[in-house]
Amino acid sequence: MAVASLCELARGKAVLALTGAGLSTESGIPDYRGPEALARPPRRPIHGPEFVRSADVRRRYWARSVLGWERMRLAEPNVGHRALATLERRGAVTRVVTQNVDRLHHKAGSRRVTELHGALADVACLACGALEDREALQRRLLALNPGWTSLDVPTAPDGDAELPPGRVEAFAVAACSTCGGVLKPRVVFFGDNVPRPVVDEAFAAVDAADLLLVVGSSLAVFSGYRFLRRAVERGIPVAIVNRGPVRGEEHAVLKVEASTGATLDALATTLA
Repeated sequence: MAVASLCELARGKAVLALTGAGLSTESGIPDYRGPEALARPPRRPIHGPEFVRSADVRRRYWARSVLGWERMRLAEPNVGHRALATLERRGAVTRVVTQNVDRLHHKAGSRRVTELHGALADVACLACGALEDREALQRRLLALNPGWTSLDVPTAPDGDAELPPGRVEAFAVAACSTCGGVLKPRVVFFGDNVPRPVVDEAFAAVDAADLLLVVGSSLAVFSGYRFLRRAVERGIPVAIVNRGPVRGEEHAVLKVEASTGATLDALATTLA
């Protein structure tokens, strides 16, 4: 019944999709706050300012990222990603604003995508600004650390992995191949700010929409929640597809507590 209500609500409207990690869990990528995450031990994610100032934090990040990257690289879009791409091609979804860093929207065929938090596939030098493809960096990191990917460890959100601290100390970190500077993935870590042009692009997409559809996000962090607030301030209706509580859900005209993939697939089928 709720899915049918969503289809009726979206019919004939310009829909902006705001997506979070809950959309990608069906592609095998763990999230931070979903039901499955509650069963895992609590973990402290990397913070941007610490990454910049601490060589030990950078070693921890890259040692674990080498193990988590392969799962992220091999992940494939699920039915929800593909449904959003289909809805974009039909003109129903005007843009996807995503908090995810996995590039699965692009893989699925979406073209109008705003990546709030960047993407793990891109790496930049903090000194000279040179860009490097993450897969190319992976090859350099593995050359410096032979056999590293033979370690059998649990993967974690955002291309991370669980690794005992004692193993991290032995990891050799690659430097920028252009100037020898510090490399950082082009993502917004906790404690970093989303670049202003990216925020402005997302706000403009909200303002142009007839419906804000929040998919697979708890909106616990302000970087996503601000767009729900903007929609409410502009009188733009909000619909939510998410299992579990969502910050600001009391402002939504509809909430669907069901699979993001199945719900979006039903939406794409109905609005065909």
